[in-house]
Amino acid sequence: MRPLTEQDVRASFINCSKGEAKRLAVPRDLGERPWEDLDFLGWRDPGAPDRSYVVVERDERLVGVAMRFQPAQRGLLHRSMCSLCLTTHPRGGVALMTARKAGPAGREGNSVGVYMCTDLACSLYLRGRRVPESGGRFEESLTVDEQIARATGNLFAFLDRLTA
Repeated sequence: MRPLTEQDVRASFINCSKGEAKRLAVPRDLGERPWEDLDFLGWRDPGAPDRSYVVVERDERLVGVAMRFQPAQRGLLHRSMCSLCLTTHPRGGVALMTARKAGPAGREGNSVGVYMCTDLACSLYLRGRRVPESGGRFEESLTVDEQIARATGNLFAFLDRLTA
């Protein structure tokens, strides 16, 4: 992914107003992100623990999505799998991220969801740059590039449902 500026990030959101995009908490460390290892920029709002954001480049255009999730209250033995990167996590490391649909459907309250890593580090898990706490990744016959293509395809499918 190419490095992004705060202005790039704020202008990319498709499911919130310009005022909401102007007020959301953009990461302060954009200049220090490992852009060459990222397929999308994802972060959680430090001031609102139930909010997270994703910005991805698609068809040479940035697409940003504001999401909400309910922190899990599950036991130690429960594991969940991210539907993007297929990494398993214990104790709430994966949550159903819901996003308001874009346009009139979103203003009517319609939303869609996807199970994602709550730390939004899918790109780093795929490349082996980060190891999940007590979770894991399945041994796959796909190459890393094929796994990355599958994960971005899954993310794009989620974005398609937001705009449908």
